[in-house]
Amino acid sequence: MLRYVSRRWILSIPLLVIISFLTFVLIHLSPMKPAQVVLQAQGVPVITEELIIETEQRLGLDRPFLLRFGDWLLSCLKLDFGDSYVTGQTVWSMLSPALWNTLKLTLVSMVAIVTLSIVLGVICALKAGSWVDHSVRSVSFFLTAMPAYALAALLIWLFSIRLDLLPTSGMDSIQSYVLPVIIITTTYAGLYFRVIRTSMLNNLNQNYVLYGRACGLPESKIILSVLRNSLQVAVSVFCMAVPIILGSTVVVENIFAWPGLGSLSVRAILGRDFPVIQAFVLVLAAAFVIFNTFSDTINAVLNPKSREGM
Repeated sequence: MLRYVSRRWILSIPLLVIISFLTFVLIHLSPMKPAQVVLQAQGVPVITEELIIETEQRLGLDRPFLLRFGDWLLSCLKLDFGDSYVTGQTVWSMLSPALWNTLKLTLVSMVAIVTLSIVLGVICALKAGSWVDHSVRSVSFFLTAMPAYALAALLIWLFSIRLDLLPTSGMDSIQSYVLPVIIITTTYAGLYFRVIRTSMLNNLNQNYVLYGRACGLPESKIILSVLRNSLQVAVSVFCMAVPIILGSTVVVENIFAWPGLGSLSVRAILGRDFPVIQAFVLVLAAAFVIFNTFSDTINAVLNPKSREGM
């Protein structure tokens, strides 16, 4: 077990290096020279060749590419992502509060998603084929298919404008979380409860369930056993949901003026603030790799067969 976990985490290191290299190349995808991008982002009105050469020397952009990448990667390991081209602040001082705000929103949403997915998945599995099952799946399909901005506009009109119960923007109080969390939960719980439902139905048809019922075990004990086995499949799905939600809060954060990663990334893209964009992409990619490895580790603990072939 320890060998599998060690090898799995060690194998994620080369992947992180490749991702960081692709992220560093980002600024070079622009048709302009990196120094031109910097000057343009800083709002310099007239960009001359002398100014470009001076900027390249000042920022070290005239050094060999691999040497710059190595220095940048070592700096990133110390959470030093350079300075913003637009504001002049360190990227980490801009990124850390935004990351914390997005993590808070993601954490609250994940609790709601996991709770709702398990409750709906169990109910639909136990009532499979009934009007309850069909109704829940139909409503969830409709809400999942609805664009987030359309659902957000509907909820803002109802709860903020008509009923005046919830704020339309900011994160000043607990009430500020309600509408963003509802939007995110509605989008993802409709997908994940189907995983629980399918896994529950598969387990309900297993021989150990028939044996338990034949032995006269209480139905509640059998259901708990089925749910425990079904959650093994769902664990990896829920783990991967965290980075997915982290990266997909752009729409929700911009609609509700939430000061998180989504709002910061949109401002950075519009301002061509490449150090901030690089840090945003790198943090999200690292989150995907880390949570994917974490998910495999949990699966290996719950299901020893998954360690085969490693």
